[in-house]
Amino acid sequence: MKLYITYGTVDYLAKLVKKHTDKKLRLMTNNQTAVLFHETDGKTIFNVPKKYDILYSSGDLANGAYALVNNIPVSSEARPLFEKTFQDESLKMEKQTGISAIRILRPLKSDTYIILTLWESEQYSKAWQGSTSFDTILKKTGSNGGLGQPLANPAYVAKYYSVDLDE
Repeated sequence: MKLYITYGTVDYLAKLVKKHTDKKLRLMTNNQTAVLFHETDGKTIFNVPKKYDILYSSGDLANGAYALVNNIPVSSEARPLFEKTFQDESLKMEKQTGISAIRILRPLKSDTYIILTLWESEQYSKAWQGSTSFDTILKKTGSNGGLGQPLANPAYVAKYYSVDLDE
């Protein structure tokens, strides 16, 4: 299974969603851009997508009103241990109150992994970030991934909210 990502305006991406109702698509936005996720075993509908293998999947991308997209550049030496650590931690994370979906995404053409979590609301995500479970993940995967290898570049987080196409 693969997950493809593209960015653009809400209007443009909403047209794609409405045109391809047979596809597994999820449109979200923040104050800077809109993002469209396409999860499939086949080809993507995007012209120039960011491409990822799905290493771990829990829940349905159609659920959740709030998304955290953790972008984590990982050095080539640290990739196997990084993947194992996040798969193990995701098993624990899927038990968190308010979590709707998790995807661990391995990049096909870059060094930046994505940890995508969808939540019922931003409040559930914030509650998790204040938990001991979150602290444990940070200790295991901190600035050097807790993996003995440095990250390739600084990690960053993007936040998105679901788009209601019926408006």
